[in-house]
Amino acid sequence: MKETREWKNWSETAHCKPREVLFPTSAEEVCDYVNMARKEQRRIRVVGAGHSFTEIAVSEDYLMSLDHLTGVTHLDKELNTATILAGTRLHELSKQLAAEGYSQENLGDINVQSIAGAISTGTHGTGIKFGNLATQVLSFTLVTAKGETLTIAKEQDETLFHAGVISLGLLGVIVEITISVIPAPTYKLTSSKYKFRDLLEQLPTLIEQNRHFECFLFPYSDLVQIKTMNLSEQAPQSLRKHRMEALIVENHLFKLLSETVRLFPSTSRSISRLSAKAIGSSTIHGKSFDLFATERRVRFREMEYSIPLENVKVALIAIREKIETARYQVHFPIEVRMVKQDQFWLSPAYKRNSAYIAFHMYKGMPYENYFGDMEKLLQNYQGRPHWGKMHKLNLSKLKALYPKLDEFLNIRKQLDPTGLFLNDYVVDLFALQTMGDEASIF
Repeated sequence: MKETREWKNWSETAHCKPREVLFPTSAEEVCDYVNMARKEQRRIRVVGAGHSFTEIAVSEDYLMSLDHLTGVTHLDKELNTATILAGTRLHELSKQLAAEGYSQENLGDINVQSIAGAISTGTHGTGIKFGNLATQVLSFTLVTAKGETLTIAKEQDETLFHAGVISLGLLGVIVEITISVIPAPTYKLTSSKYKFRDLLEQLPTLIEQNRHFECFLFPYSDLVQIKTMNLSEQAPQSLRKHRMEALIVENHLFKLLSETVRLFPSTSRSISRLSAKAIGSSTIHGKSFDLFATERRVRFREMEYSIPLENVKVALIAIREKIETARYQVHFPIEVRMVKQDQFWLSPAYKRNSAYIAFHMYKGMPYENYFGDMEKLLQNYQGRPHWGKMHKLNLSKLKALYPKLDEFLNIRKQLDPTGLFLNDYVVDLFALQTMGDEASIF
């Protein structure tokens, strides 16, 4: 057995010391490792960039990294599809597609995740005409607990496809994905400052008339930042100045402010208001890989919930009122994004157009009361948790929110009857030992 160091995720909310970290370089090696683990009666969890905030990737047995299984293997310019190895990071995928004049139709605001990890946890961007990243998937290949490859496409097996795209790594190891892509457009990105009351009044128009729209609410402030992205006929401009300003303001300066709040929590209200007032108006033109994502060097904890789109106004009002009355010591803005409904069983946007509301707390500051109260509040609006973010829901509550959860768990049992791809976190999350499932894998 090789000596391994402790692994921890990006936010340092999860850590483990696996028996060994495996680095396969092909689907065949993934099969070999799965067969090895099965014979040794050990578990495997797959890890990407470690950008999930839960213990979803933790393993005391084998931790498998797909960092050596990367790259675009085929780009079909007639069908507008790309086949990608599962460990490819989103920022690298953007570069490789851009070199051929293509891009993904939508991305989130962080692009360091692996394509498989982002899809498997329901990662999303914003824009009510676009679903989460999983909706770009046309087919995928995974290695099952038997050590065999299985390719799943919607046209061939719609049930397994809708169960398996967002599956938290519980059905097997995804090794390859084929997605739809688009000829890379140029976008016009605008950032502006609104009053909260004006946001509420104009929210339906902002959502429907912009290709991509998101907003940021600042605790204890009536000011809101609005960001929109729409197609542009102008040529992309140099973004060196924009990137430098973002690096200085959104990372270095914001970290300094965050450290001030951590050391002097009573300053949270004034610093949040100061941050809101500092919002400027800007317009830039660029390609998607330059505009969708933002570099994040300030570490934080995050909880995110999806609610039906029709509930977003009343939910935002309730959130602001709760913050004012409870007086949480928080200065991070609240991010609000829009996602089109889909058919994936474990998707927070399953069969409903959704607003995703994300709460952040600076690393080192207490978050439990803030997150806990916001979680309870959003449950009043049929809130579903993002699988890669922190939450406290149990199986009974999850089953009420995800009508296909029992069917998903049955498929999981069929594909992985011995629990080779489980860990303690998912066993507890889905109460597998209380459902007649195997709490111990062998």
